[in-house]
Parts: sequence; structure tokens; C-alpha cells
Amino acid sequence: MNRTTLSLIAGATALAAVTGFAALSAPDAPGTDTAAKAAAQLPVERTSLLCPAPSTSDLAETSYTSFTPVTKGTGSGGKAELREAEEESVDAPADGEDKGDGKGKDGGKSGEDKPAKPVLTPKEPGKPVTGDSSGGDAPALVGTADGRFAPGWTVQETTEVAAGTGRGLQGVNCTAPDTDFWFPGASTDADRTDYVHLTNPDDSAAVVDIELYGKDGALKSAVGEGITVPPHSSEPVLLSTLTGERQTNLTVHVNVRSGRVGAAVQALDDKLGGDWLAASTDPSGSLVLPGIPKDATSVRLIALTPGDADADLKVRLASPSGLITPAGHETVHVKGGMTAAVDLGDVTRGEAGSLVLTPTDRSVPVVAALRVVRGKGDKQETAFIPATRPVGTRATSADNSGKGSTLSLTAPGAAATVKVTASAGSEGGTPVSKTYTIKAGTTQDIEPPAPGGLKGTYALTVETVSGGPVYGARTLTASEDGVPAFTVQTLPDDRGTVAVPEADEDLSVLQR
Repeated sequence: MNRTTLSLIAGATALAAVTGFAALSAPDAPGTDTAAKAAAQLPVERTSLLCPAPSTSDLAETSYTSFTPVTKGTGSGGKAELREAEEESVDAPADGEDKGDGKGKDGGKSGEDKPAKPVLTPKEPGKPVTGDSSGGDAPALVGTADGRFAPGWTVQETTEVAAGTGRGLQGVNCTAPDTDFWFPGASTDADRTDYVHLTNPDDSAAVVDIELYGKDGALKSAVGEGITVPPHSSEPVLLSTLTGERQTNLTVHVNVRSGRVGAAVQALDDKLGGDWLAASTDPSGSLVLPGIPKDATSVRLIALTPGDADADLKVRLASPSGLITPAGHETVHVKGGMTAAVDLGDVTRGEAGSLVLTPTDRSVPVVAALRVVRGKGDKQETAFIPATRPVGTRATSADNSGKGSTLSLTAPGAAATVKVTASAGSEGGTPVSKTYTIKAGTTQDIEPPAPGGLKGTYALTVETVSGGPVYGARTLTASEDGVPAFTVQTLPDDRGTVAVPEADEDLSVLQR
């Protein structure tokens, strides 16, 4: 959209309302003192989040946790609310039912329109609020937050599935709508049932293309072109309906032609459980994949360079003692437009670890993710760790309990100091903060501080105090009949603030 001359506040608000985050800047005039006109960081005033439908299993138990950190300068107004997406889309097949037609239980019939119901309505920043659902009929959720509830608003969706395909613990951070997503680590293997969940928050339909890249390049699929996602609805797309090829390791590219969507891949395995695969950070020459559990029995790296140029990457593990090179996996070669997969085995060998990928020569943009397995034999469980952005100013993680949460922080370059704050509990408790120093090139697993007198669940915020970039991930664990169930969510900057230029700069140059 084109903007003519705007006031400072109006310009910042309008752009922040579109995405939940905006960086506003104007070109410097020759000879101006740019330091004197450094952009101020102000809280965003509106943001939105989308949660995919959690499961089609009748055995599913899902919890939702909403949290907004307390942010200075937000005022006293505003609200946050999660509502059901309207039932306009095609149902996904239930676990164990026909996976071949992609039309689900009702043969492709749309559900009846019904008013969206509020699911979660937080009362105040700084205190989590929770909700839950049971069975396989829980819908996708569409949420908005404004005023003091917008900066850093985070919603976690966690599902326990007792048995069947994808059994175990499945977790995902609800995401902001966007137009481009990369998912290395998907599959159309015989044991896998993978869906791309597309959720449209807007009043007009979105049109989406889904591209699949295997070990030999792009897979032909006319079915993946021009998928329409109706307004205020969610569409689960079964990957095996887009191609007849069985591929163990795939990269999925979701490209939105018109509109915007939230996207996540639900990866369900008949033998290894399942979890949500979140999008990799934007293609980059260097990537960090934080928070590999120290007891991981198998770690697989999946990577793709979206262009035609090949990428040669140096592979290093940030361990508690420093950066080390895994024996036999010093480098990985990724051919242009082809998905590469490397099995790293039990690369952490009982210690905390994060994978650091850097170019060996020239830099070529790459996306990457890890498939991580815990357990042995028929007691195995799977989770995914995508490459992620740094913690930055602040990162937020919801749905932590007194037990079963591990916070993993890595400083791949310079040493860094971070402050970790545990919020009040959803049912009571006093916030507490603790400062940690992460040595250069290391990963540190932290048992998070818990609120005093904790009741219910709590949230964690991680703030960079000083030093180099820090990357983080939070692991939730549970025991399901001897299966070491777990899920990992990375901790990128929560984009709670926006850089705003000084008022005397001309905002008429801004275009969106």
C-alpha cells in the first residue's frame, strides 16, 4: 500500500498492524548525522497469530497457553483474543484412514458456517492464560492482540496423543501470517503422513503454491499450484496427494500468490511418533539450529539451497566446552535446488549441543532443519529443530511447568550475557529472574528458573543483556508408556518492538 505523508505514530501503527512488526527507515541525506537520528524502539500496537488444527486423533489432548510479556511504554488499553477459524475448509483425514485422496472423512464437503467462538482471552500481560480441548475435532485458531497485549504475544499449542500414527508429544508456536515459508525435513515415505496446514486470517481468499524438492530436485506436481484457502479458514494439505513419488527427505516451499497465511507442517510417523515442523528462518549463508537434546539417539540434518548454485557448508557442534567438528561430517555439499540429508547419529554424545552451519567458501543462501530422535527400538519419539533467528532483544516461550522444561542457549560467536525471567504462573506464583553468561562457541542447557509458589504453567522470556548473538530453544518432555516423548520450539526474537525514525524525517518515502 502507498502512504503519503504520515504522522510518526500513525505511520508506525499502520505498518505494525499489517505484520505485527515493521522496521521503518528513511534514506539519509548526504552529510546528515545518522547517529543523532537513530531510530527509537517502540512497542508494536497490533499483531496476529494463527494456530493450526492440532490433531485428528480421538485420543488427542491439547492445551493452549497465551502469554504477553510486560513491555514498557504500552499504556493500559488493548486486548488479545483467540477464536476458532470458521469451518469453511476441507477436513483432514483421520489417523489411520485413507491417505490417498486428500479429501478427509467427509469426501471434501465443507462444514456449515458458524460464529467463531472465543477460546482464550488473557486478562493482563505478565500472566499466562490456558485452555484445552480433547479429541480430533479441535479447529484451527485465529488470534489478534492490540495495545499492551501485542508486544511479544506468544501462543503455544501442545498436544499429547496416546497411541496411533504420530503418538507422543506434539508442540508448535502459533505463527504470524506471511507469504513465504520453507520446511526442510518433510517426507512422503510410506511410514510418514505429513500435512501442510494453511490458515487464512483475512476477509478474502488466499491463493497458495506448494512446491516439493527431493534429492534430485523439484518434484512435478500440478496439484500443488493455485490452492485456494477461503477467508477465515484452515486447509490441511496431505503431501502424498501432491506427488506420486516416495521421498524420505523433502523440502516444502509454501509460496503465497495472493493474500497471506500461517503455515506449519505436521509430520506423523507410524513408528517414530511425530511433531510439528516449523518453518526454517529465511535462506541464509550461515545458520544455527539450537537445542539438540543431550540424550538424542539420532540426528539428521536436512538442507536445501533454493537457487541454482551449490552450497558447501562447514558443520560444527557448539558443545558445552566449545565448537567441535563431528568426525566424518566435517562438511556437507548441497546441490542447487536439491534436498540433501546427512545422518549425524548421536552427535551430542550425552552433552548439550547446537548445530552451526557456515560457508566453507562463498556464501550461498540455505534453509535447514534437524530431525531428532530420542529412545530406542519401539520406544522412540521424533521432534524437529529448524534453523532460527537469534533471541535478539527478547524471545518468549509459553507453556512451561515445574518439571519437563529445558532451556538451551548457544552463543556461536562472541560470549553473551542473557537475563531469563520466569513469569507468574497461570494459577498463581511470583515472577523471578536470573542472569546467565554463555561462553563463546558453547551451548548451555539450563533448568529454567521457576516462579515462587508456582501454580499452573508459566512463561519464559530471554533477553540479551550484552555480547554477541544468542540462539535458543525450549524442550518439553513427558513420559508416555515408556516412550521419551518430547517437542522442541526455537526462540527467535518475539518482534515486540518496532524501529521508528524521528518525527522530523519524511515518512512519505515509505511504501508497503
